[in-house]
Amino acid sequence: MTAVGRRVRDLGIRIGRLEPGPLDAITDVAGVRVGHATVVRGDGPLVVGEGPVRTGITVVVPHAGDIFVEPVFAGWHRLNGNGELTGTAWIDETGLLAGPVALTNTHSIGVVHEALIARAVRSHPPGTEFWSLPVVGETYDGTLSDINGFHVTAAHVDEALDAAAAGPVPEGAVGGGTGMICHEFKGGIGTASRVVPVEDGGWTVGVLVQANYGDRHDLRIDGVPVGAAIPVADVPSPYPTTPNGGGTGPGTPGAGSIIVVVATDAPLLPHQCRRLAQRAGLGLARAGGFGQNSSGDMFLAFATGNRHIPDASVGHRSPLTIDVRMVPDDRIDGLFVAAAEATEEAIVNALLSAGTMTGANGVTAHGLDPTRVVEVMARHGRGPAARGGVS
Repeated sequence: MTAVGRRVRDLGIRIGRLEPGPLDAITDVAGVRVGHATVVRGDGPLVVGEGPVRTGITVVVPHAGDIFVEPVFAGWHRLNGNGELTGTAWIDETGLLAGPVALTNTHSIGVVHEALIARAVRSHPPGTEFWSLPVVGETYDGTLSDINGFHVTAAHVDEALDAAAAGPVPEGAVGGGTGMICHEFKGGIGTASRVVPVEDGGWTVGVLVQANYGDRHDLRIDGVPVGAAIPVADVPSPYPTTPNGGGTGPGTPGAGSIIVVVATDAPLLPHQCRRLAQRAGLGLARAGGFGQNSSGDMFLAFATGNRHIPDASVGHRSPLTIDVRMVPDDRIDGLFVAAAEATEEAIVNALLSAGTMTGANGVTAHGLDPTRVVEVMARHGRGPAARGGVS
């Protein structure tokens, strides 16, 4: 495995028109924390239950308080449903997110779901009346990892929650993104942010993706057909079904998935969060995602601009009324643009940060080479090389 550790703005490439926050990450939204637990061990032939293992878990914690009992307004959107994002029926019903958002591999949804509930129970006094419907999203890492070996454990969930922090977010082949593939390159976790102009509220929108979708030839960066310029004849695909791909791994290009988590400090109501989540699909489309039939493309948005919202627990007695704020719908367009731009950039950051990884049965997912990206962008009049700069 190799680590590239470069981001799109490190290359002098600008996506969209809005400015990012200081970290260009979901943690630019005050109070949001991200933690990972990465599980990597073994090489060679696949032995179910033993490895090789290339998997993990990523958590997004919405605020610095007790998220299990102080929810935030949220909404979600399904572009294509060949995937899982638990807890969304309750979000539809109440508009509330009451817990961290966890991302992992497809076959570890159950253990992560149970471990989040156990963590919530342990974090409150014994005998407290408490229940939880956690939000856990998944993408498939079985091309590189022993997905049927169930290597993610409750201890990894605690590890990720204990590691959750503000500040820069590790990207690429980490946490839930460890074994993921995107546009037939190595994929994984990526993040980005945007700040809307002061006259539109100055709100921050941050995005985190677990990117595991897409065909090579569809990949675009700021509108440039980068994937078509780096064909599988030059950089092999991990999939054997791609013409001239040379890959040996199971799976089919475009059959993967993406989970997008959108956070904002704007005071949005649940229906507005749902609308914001939809705009992640526009960022996915800009990067070359089409929500193919066998892909699971699910987006969740939460807003921290209203705090101290009573939870919806059975038996909980709240005030008869509470005061909330909202951005008027006719002033929300800047947030929509921010969500789309940050989603596109987060996907590219995942690709550039992931490096090359060899997994089960020697299958290799090659990292997206930043030097090659700069060269392709320059040929289309984009990036620092086109302007005479240095990347």
